[in-house]
Order: sequence, then structure tokens, then C-alpha cells
Amino acid sequence: MTTTVRRAVLTLPAAPLGPENPLPALRTLDEAHTVDERDRRKLPGDMARQIGYEPLRTPLPVRILDGYGRERRETGIDAIVIENDRLRATVLPGLGGRIHSLHHKPTGRELVYRNPVLQPACFALSGAWFSGGIEWNIGATGHTTLSCAPVHAALVPAPDGGEMLRLWEWERLRDLPFQVDLWLPDGSDFLYAGVRIRNPHERTAPVYWWSNIAVEESEGTRVLAPAESAWHFGYERRLREVPVPVAEPGGADHTYSTRAEFPADYFYEVPAGARKWIASLDARGTGLVQTSTDTLRGRKLFLWGTGRGGRNWQRWLTEPGTPGYTEIQAGLARTQLEHIPLEAEGELSWLEAYGPLAADAEAVHADDWDRARGEVTDRLEAALPRADVDAAYTAWLPYADTEPGERLAAGSGWGALEVLRAGYKLPGTPFEESTLGAEQEPWVELLTTGMLPAPDTAVPPGPTLVAPHWRDMLETALDEPLTEYHLGVAQWHAGDLAQAVRSWERGLRRATSRWPLLRCLAVADRQGGHPGRAADHYAAAFDDLCQESGLAEGNDIGTWTAALAALAREAIPALLAADRTAEARAAWDRLPSEVRRRGAFRLVEAQLLLAEGDKAAARAVFDAGFEVPDLREGAETLGEVWAALTDDPLPDAYEYRMRPKG
Repeated sequence: MTTTVRRAVLTLPAAPLGPENPLPALRTLDEAHTVDERDRRKLPGDMARQIGYEPLRTPLPVRILDGYGRERRETGIDAIVIENDRLRATVLPGLGGRIHSLHHKPTGRELVYRNPVLQPACFALSGAWFSGGIEWNIGATGHTTLSCAPVHAALVPAPDGGEMLRLWEWERLRDLPFQVDLWLPDGSDFLYAGVRIRNPHERTAPVYWWSNIAVEESEGTRVLAPAESAWHFGYERRLREVPVPVAEPGGADHTYSTRAEFPADYFYEVPAGARKWIASLDARGTGLVQTSTDTLRGRKLFLWGTGRGGRNWQRWLTEPGTPGYTEIQAGLARTQLEHIPLEAEGELSWLEAYGPLAADAEAVHADDWDRARGEVTDRLEAALPRADVDAAYTAWLPYADTEPGERLAAGSGWGALEVLRAGYKLPGTPFEESTLGAEQEPWVELLTTGMLPAPDTAVPPGPTLVAPHWRDMLETALDEPLTEYHLGVAQWHAGDLAQAVRSWERGLRRATSRWPLLRCLAVADRQGGHPGRAADHYAAAFDDLCQESGLAEGNDIGTWTAALAALAREAIPALLAADRTAEARAAWDRLPSEVRRRGAFRLVEAQLLLAEGDKAAARAVFDAGFEVPDLREGAETLGEVWAALTDDPLPDAYEYRMRPKG
């Protein structure tokens, strides 16, 4: 059959994403992927430099997605299907362009782990993320802020004369446009992905990219890559080079993910001249292989391990009875802890290929690592020669600038706003003014009139733009309270913390809606080591929000509920940290009952009861059972609160630790 690209609807049990958190993400990222300073001094020079190059402090200007729950219902999800007579790829343009499924028709095999549900969890830089398929991680170390966001999608002519699917968006953490072109040549067993990241600015920009492939985990599945050593990184935040496949003398073979106890990353040290590939092959020697042109140099294995924490996280992300999964990945640097520089007005591009591989099972699972990886190298060369991948890249590159044809999905309006501001010429990835929406409107007015408009009604402030050019415009705009609020957020993002506080204090003098500014000052106080002052500001912010929203009188709806819940989750712990337990209890009592029943607030209630000295009541909260839908990857809060209550072992339902104790 001729390759086709068509719209479809995928029906899955899905938990709704819920509203965005309306509070700007000022607090420093609690990102698990940071390196212990003791290790950084021992690393190769280029790796150490790139680990220290432009790390992300906060996910601004992106807002946090934490309004989801764990109740799933059948949901129709827009999809785009690319299909030839060998492969069928199902893409989700409303969820970051994720490839949900890659089905090999001749064998009837699913090549990637296809999650039967869509369950958000707090793994992305901006919160909500879900497991399964192939995702495109861009921006900074971690899962992209686009994990659960829409991207633009359209048809484009393919190099072989057929059609390909173009996905594109404006990545907001680094202000960089990117595209992913997906096509299936007629009769091909391999899906091609041409990727390009552009820097339209007059300054060097930090770049991050890792293509993340979830593959089904089984007892006999082995992950192979062309490397003799790897950089091991666990949730203890230690980075060290280890041999492959056995990291420690007498230890387990980590290329089998079911033989490790704790979650870990293995970043393979692929030699410069070697072909770049990674494969996951089952006991029969069959599975998926990913390969690329040499620009995409890094390869990684992530495994959950067999411990209670890893197993519970796997169950958390799907439904009972679903097989586990492992991640194999490919990136621009040796490790995911690094960012690389992209020069002003420069671009990076490469080609990836995804497809089935069948190899001799005895060779694949041999104790002789050279024999095992040599077998995969030879079988890959027979199935898809390295020269063919390089030729496909050369053939694709002239098509990267081709203007898209029929639109299949719409992304955000943020790219259109940046193009409107700077007049960027970005052939192949149009960001049209028609995509501008309500969130961009105030910034269009700032751009055209020099002033931010005052909202018509009392609503929480919209998102803040923090890039230097927007900060400059805010500094010269009329100093209204809303402008001072946004300016302070932009200054905070730039690291000018003292000036941010001054802007918020100026805005507070004339503000009628005081709680957004008070909350910002509270975050600044807490980060600055002033718990008493932070508690004062949080208490005042919470009181002002309750009065402004009317929620204290039961007007428990929409955006105001999200604002009150978000502020309470910060304010109550801050009050407890300042030993102001009575005020924390008073804030709790003002929350709507629907909010207090949420799993996250059941944990807050246990912390509050513990602070009040009522260990029995706090223990009863745990005994009754609760789930925190947005429990953060690597968080150990549940175990810490439990340990303060009792010496009993942590119940399995609350065990999500991802590292050994101690």
C-alpha cells in the first residue's frame, strides 16, 4: 500500500489534566537529575562544563500542570496515523507529538510500550507527564514541558514523493523553535524522524534533546548499545563511569532491567566513530532498534528496578495487569545532565530511524558482551545500512524548509507572539497570527502600546513572559500593580532577586488584588531563609485570596479553586515551618470540603495533625488510605511523614522511594 497520513481518534481511559496552577513557578526546581559536587570535579572536562552550562532554575515562563487526579474515564484523543504496508505509527499532536504506538504489521508486534491508559504523573519539568511510546524531550534536563501540550501538525511532501507529517512548536524554556518530520517510505520497516532545532536569536542558546522510547520489560529482555562503559546515575545523585554490562565485580548485568533493585540511568559511552544505535531485544532476539546520524551521539538505558518503589511507580503510571517498561533514549550529549551551546542564528539537525530487529537469540544473550553487541551491529547493518541513514538525512534536509500544507492540528500561540515581536523568518515552521489566543492578548498589547491592559474582572493574573526582551518592555511600561507583579516575576527568573522583591513591594502599595504579590514575597522570604516573614506574607495572601474569591462562603468553582488549592499547599507548610500551627489549622478550616478531600490535602492534614501532636489521628489518615496524584518523581515526603508517626515499616501503598535508605 502507498504510505498514508490520516486523522483518527484514539479512545483511552484518561484522567483529565485539570486546570493549570495559576501561581508562577518561582521556587527552585526540585529536580532529581543534579550531580553531587564531589563527582563533578572528577568528570571529563567537556562533560563537567556542559553539566554546569545554563542549568534551569525554574520552569518559567511555563505554568505547572498539577490539577489532575487519578479517576479515569473513556476519552477520545485526537491522533494522526502514518501507515505503509509494514508499519503503522499513531501520533498524538495534542500531547507533545508523542508516538503512542508503532505497530509492525508482518509480525503483529507492538515495537514500543503502548500504555493502555493516559494517567498524568508529576515527572515533567512542568508537572504532568505520562508514560509510553516515543516522546521528544527538548528544553532542559528532564521531561519536556510540552509532554501534555499541543503542537502544530501538518502534511508536507516527503523526500520519496509521498507525504510526511510535520510537528513543530516554540519551546518556551529556551525560546527555540523546533520541528520533527515523520515519514514512512513505501515498503520500509523503519519510521524516519528528521529533527531540527533553530536558534533565531543574536545570542548563543543552551540546547537539550533526548528522544525517549518506552519498550516493554520482560525477564529475558536485554538492552544493547555499542559501548564498553557507561555513566551510571542514580537517585543518590552520584555520577560515575562503570563497565558494561556488569557495573560492579560480582554484580548484576544491568543490561537486563529486571536484575537491578533500584531505578537508575546508564548513559553509554559510545565511541566517536561508532554507529549510533540502541536496541531492546527479547528472549527470542526480537524487538526494537533506534539508530541515527552521528549528531545524536548519546544513548541511555533507564530502568525502574525490582524494588518496591520502582514497582509501585510502574503501577502508578498505568493499570493493573499491564507489563512493565524500560526506557531507551538518544540525545545530543553523553548524558542528560548536560546542555550544549547553539550559536546565534544557528541550527542543529539530524535523522533518526525506528524499526524492528531480529537477531540470533544465543548471540544477543551471550555472556560475551563483544559478541552480543557485534551481533546487533551486524543485523542492524543488514536491515538498515548506516549509509542509507546518512543518505536519508541528506535527502530530507532540503525538505525541512518546505512550507506545510494541510493543517492537521494547532499548537500554541506563543511562537506567533515571538514572530510578531521580532519578525523571525522560519521557513518550514510558520507561527501564524491566527494562532494568537487569550493568553497572548495582553502581551500583544504591551508590544503595540507599551502598556499591559488591566483585566475587566477580578481574576488571577495570567502567565508571565520572562525573556530579556519582555523584561525590558515591562521595565519601561507604566508602573501599575499588575505590571510590577509581572516585572518582578521576570526579574526573579533572571536571578535579580532583590530587584524582584522591590518590584513586588512597589506593586503592593497600590494593588487592590494583593494576594499574588504577597505570595511572591512569601516565596522570596522562604527562599531567603526568613520563615517568620514568609509565614506573615503567606497568611496575608491566603486571607486576601479567600476574601477576593468568595470561596470561603462556598463559591467553590473553577480558576479560583485552583488558585486557593495551590496557595494553601504552599501556605500551610510554611506556617507549620514557622511553628504557627493554629494559623495553619485556621487556613485548613477555610478550604472548601472538596479541596480537603483531595489526596494531596490528606497528606497536608496528616502533617498538620502531626504538628498539633495528634499522632493517632495522623496515623488514622494513613490507615484510611489516600493517593497524592502529583507526587513528585523522587519525592520521599510520604516516608518522612510516616517515620515521624511510627517506627512501623512504611506500608507498600506509600513506598515510592527511588534510592536505598540512608
